Amino acid sequence: MKTNFLAAAAASFVVAGASVASAQDADAPWEQSPFRCEPGETYVMNVMVSGVEYWFPVYEMFKQAAHQFGCEADYTGTPEYDVNKQIATFEQALAKQPAGILLHPMNPDPFVEPINRATEAGTAVVTFAADSPNSKRVSYVTSDNAREGRVAAQQVAEDMGGSGQYAVLENPGQDNHDRRVAAFIEEMEDNYPDMELVGRASTGQDPNKAYQAVLSLAQANPELGAVFMPEASSAMGAAQAAKEAGGDIRVMSVDVNASVLDMIQAGEMFGAINPNQGTQGYYGFLLLWLAKHPELIDPMNDHAEAGFNPMGIPVLDNGYSVVTQENAESFYWDKYLKKRGTRGIEG
Repeated sequence: MKTNFLAAAAASFVVAGASVASAQDADAPWEQSPFRCEPGETYVMNVMVSGVEYWFPVYEMFKQAAHQFGCEADYTGTPEYDVNKQIATFEQALAKQPAGILLHPMNPDPFVEPINRATEAGTAVVTFAADSPNSKRVSYVTSDNAREGRVAAQQVAEDMGGSGQYAVLENPGQDNHDRRVAAFIEEMEDNYPDMELVGRASTGQDPNKAYQAVLSLAQANPELGAVFMPEASSAMGAAQAAKEAGGDIRVMSVDVNASVLDMIQAGEMFGAINPNQGTQGYYGFLLLWLAKHPELIDPMNDHAEAGFNPMGIPVLDNGYSVVTQENAESFYWDKYLKKRGTRGIEG
């Protein structure tokens, strides 16, 4: 209920504000509403591994929200899984003095100083999907990573009858991935004592490393029944290895892409937990825009003296879906774009 309330509050605030403006001047055009960007007001989304399909629906709805407010939107980031290169693209975006940046920080601590500097320079920063909690970012929009990990564990354990061997692939140091893996293991330990963790391997979101890791894990543990990973790139290699090992290993990931969906539909992957990406982007923009315009609210608190942004919402949960062979058809990016009649990150 808390999640729904926060989401509804953010949306209703915008609608209510526009209604108030209309009530004050029934003949005022939308362009005079306070819920409208100034000409050239630009909001940026910044990520690492920028070619990963996960980001595209996030940006699709981020861009839609921006355009509904009369704002400009831009998609930036680095194609590498490298925090220093991502910080460099963040700096490049910041140099253009955007109104705000919706940021997925690869690692939390290296981004503290850049985020703080952006905030002090007047560029609002909201994080999504992964956080930098010790920074001055205003808000954080995400699916509940701990809940995703626990639900993934429940799906796997129930299918295995609550007994068997499992392994995990991970990317240590990436906050949201660490949370998912930790929660997956905790759920097994707390509620499925007959599920045995027999191996862990770091893949760095590399399908080839995931492929080799699963082959090694399967060879060392002939009774291996499942392997979990916190992202989709590793899932592609893991599923191929599981297929070659005999097809009895349930491969469960968080996030999807076209290849993962194909494998789920073909029965080569057990399933996936997928954050509601479009919602993440849309709410992300709303939080970012509100953070840039704190003058629209005068709360009864000490924000002026304490120096915090009164528009901040510490955490907003964008929700998730469980993707199975039965519903995978609904999650393809190309079909989503065709339905919407848009060009994705290119348009």
